[in-house]
Amino acid sequence: MSQNRIAQIDLSDVPLMYHNLKYSDGEVFFADNITSIPGLLKKFQVNFIVYVLVIDGTLTLNLNGTVHTVNKNSSLVVDRKAIITNVEHSDDFRCRICIMSADMGFTFINKSLMQSVMHLLANPVIEMGQDEIDLLVKYYDLLVFKMDHPEMNFGSQTMRDIIRCFAYDLLSNINKHLDQNNDDMLRQGDRIYRRFILLLADNTSVNRSVKSYADELCVSPKYLTSVCRKHSEQTASDLIATAVVSRIKQLLLYSDMSIKEIATEMGFDNLSFFGKYVRKHLGLSPNHYRKANNYGK
Repeated sequence: MSQNRIAQIDLSDVPLMYHNLKYSDGEVFFADNITSIPGLLKKFQVNFIVYVLVIDGTLTLNLNGTVHTVNKNSSLVVDRKAIITNVEHSDDFRCRICIMSADMGFTFINKSLMQSVMHLLANPVIEMGQDEIDLLVKYYDLLVFKMDHPEMNFGSQTMRDIIRCFAYDLLSNINKHLDQNNDDMLRQGDRIYRRFILLLADNTSVNRSVKSYADELCVSPKYLTSVCRKHSEQTASDLIATAVVSRIKQLLLYSDMSIKEIATEMGFDNLSFFGKYVRKHLGLSPNHYRKANNYGK
């Protein structure tokens, strides 16, 4: 009953909560403060990924039942479905915030970075050096500069490339602070989940069958789904759909492939089935989705 009273904050709510977003494209948002967010002391659940880089001061919050304190030159990663309560900050608190959709996260995962991702699920606060902080702030400042100077902005793909570099450097910096022996301590379920996410993150993968992934991981579909629920509160089928849709969106928006070529690339037997799949997950036909997102501009 109490779970039902937890306020749900979706990605579509972000522009309504922030009145001073520095960058926004519907899937990725950048901001530089949290003071304008109402109801921070209430219990709420986020349905997206949040990264907070603390420049000055201290941030304290309860994340999934555990109190975390994030000091200057530290960062906090909040995974989707995380429950947050009791957010407080010092008077001199300054930060940079990046919010992104869960499926955008899949585009940044590769084998070398997966250890960082797994570590963050259990240890969301990471202390960094000043040079690492400065680098990440420069990415933020570059995005803001390009937004403020549209004549120097050569399209959404340029912005996404900057965001991609930001994510890679962020996770690479986190890797430097990890105990390289942590991988040996992962339990079987952790290993299975990690391997499954890596398979999903492989852009050449077009498989939409839970059983096929389970067979490749040498587990049953039921066990794979239970592992996914434990780590992400989503089924294996949900995660597969997220990865597939993420890849489809990339091809629709950032490639010159025809709709038919994309359908073939993604392993759909016919164009009609592909169109129905896209409408189900994106709410528009492939052609209309391209037009609605300024494809080619």
